[in-house]
Amino acid sequence: MIEDREPIRVALLGCGTVGTEVLRLLQDQPEEFAARAGAPVQVTGVAVRRPHKHPAVPEHLLTTDAQALVEGDVDVVVELIGGIEPARSLLLTALKSGKSVVTANKALLAEHGSELYSAADAAGADIYFEAAVAGAIPLLRPLRESLAGDRINRVMGIVNGTTNYILSAMDSTGAGYSETLDEAGRLGYAEADPTADVDGFDAAAKAAILASLAFHTRVTANDVHREGISGVSPGDIAAAKSLDRTVKLLAICERVVDDEGGESVSARVHPAMIPRSHPLAGVGGAFNAVFVEAEAAGQLMFYGQGAGGAPTASAVLGDLVAVARNLVVAGKGPRESAHAQLSVRPMGDTPTRYHISLDVADKPGVLSQVAATFNEHDVSISVVRQQGRGDEASLVVVTHTAPDAALRSTVDKIAQLPVVREVVSVMRVEGEPS
Repeated sequence: MIEDREPIRVALLGCGTVGTEVLRLLQDQPEEFAARAGAPVQVTGVAVRRPHKHPAVPEHLLTTDAQALVEGDVDVVVELIGGIEPARSLLLTALKSGKSVVTANKALLAEHGSELYSAADAAGADIYFEAAVAGAIPLLRPLRESLAGDRINRVMGIVNGTTNYILSAMDSTGAGYSETLDEAGRLGYAEADPTADVDGFDAAAKAAILASLAFHTRVTANDVHREGISGVSPGDIAAAKSLDRTVKLLAICERVVDDEGGESVSARVHPAMIPRSHPLAGVGGAFNAVFVEAEAAGQLMFYGQGAGGAPTASAVLGDLVAVARNLVVAGKGPRESAHAQLSVRPMGDTPTRYHISLDVADKPGVLSQVAATFNEHDVSISVVRQQGRGDEASLVVVTHTAPDAALRSTVDKIAQLPVVREVVSVMRVEGEPS
């Protein structure tokens, strides 16, 4: 009988929005979780900084001594406090003592994942982290389990709800970035300090985790090229619309093959124009979606709520049930797979495409001078369009694929041409053949 089995004892570190939902669901549905896990699941302690802020948590569970809780008589440590320290030290303590870990800490995994995975392997403990990327969306487990027999070539997605809300609102209303950010804050989609979201730090940490899993290579947040959305203007949005595209902040992780057949990994986060026909273009509001391209499975898309207490708690509890099942049968979950050890390709060497808007003089020879500059840098042009006359003259250029450094050098050189009054907008183009 399940109820006769020894309970799986859980230490919960942190009881904020997600932790509160995790605890509530475990307390409200004990029989359900016991049936799913194969044994009762019992929270033995909840570590918080200010116990008086958690009146709904039974007093006998609350503690301010997270270290003692982790070192105590528990089987699983669920970490929901975020940040690097003390989370890193606490999880290393747990893993080294053979206790399994469930975490939603993307920043920690992106910076110190290899250290945690090594500790888990050495002690034979599990580490699960589905909630670290894209909230409730089942994404990481498919990458490291369901697609383990396939070769993944590209992972591209919207992994930050705040920036997606802002860009979606700019697209639908024509409002500017600052105005839309303020509105996102009022509606609760943006933090009081939105830096981690709007400057791309959050998405970069998630991209590092995705690239590591997809390409069996250790990729850290520092390896990910990062650009935020604060520079996206209504003019950029309008330019995208004129080409039947929309602008999204994308996390793009891909396998790149050079002319000699050598492989490397590119991981980057930046705004990009994508065709409105692309599946990611229709992802609006604060939702997340990730598009995966694999050799055998083909194209797959994972979509859903990427943040929030209940959705993220769903992912945490899914991991907890998986860990508990492993403990019941004395098994182990999937281990880290970093056997490929591919190098990380610098952004300058990564093939990309640019959309460039130029404010130009309305005189003969403008197009030939601009085209000659592209030719000097071995960058070919896919689309060129001139609009307006006189002081309103503008030139729009969309390139074919070229190394990002060559594209950037081309733009810098064009800006110096006498016939170019201003480089109005530069944005990368993704999601369609080059």
